[in-house]
Amino acid sequence: QLQLVESGGGLVQPGGSLRLACAASGFTLDYYAIAWFRQAPGKEREGVSCISNNGQGTDYADSVKGRFTISRDNAKNTVFLQMNSLKPEDTAVYYCAADRMGYRSDYCSLKVVVYDDWGQGTQVTVSS
Repeated sequence: QLQLVESGGGLVQPGGSLRLACAASGFTLDYYAIAWFRQAPGKEREGVSCISNNGQGTDYADSVKGRFTISRDNAKNTVFLQMNSLKPEDTAVYYCAADRMGYRSDYCSLKVVVYDDWGQGTQVTVSS
């Protein structure tokens, strides 16, 4: 059974850092593009960052460019999101999601509708 599990969330002060992890089980990530989304209370789920299945393509929301970095370790079946210079507006539940592709590609999407498989989410709170 395909499963994605996020970890690494927590409470951090403004300007601090967190590293989220998305671990896959029941399948290998080799042919999956992976994205991170977030959803704050009362707001729609938004794409934060994604990485292609070959690791050569990435994309970021404008609001996190220069602060967040996505990476993947297929040997560990895990995707990471390094979040630096965190701001209170980064507070949200963060989800990872997987999009299976039938071929190796450097493409990924930040659109919710593209992704079929989701993790349960991890809370990130940025507050002093």
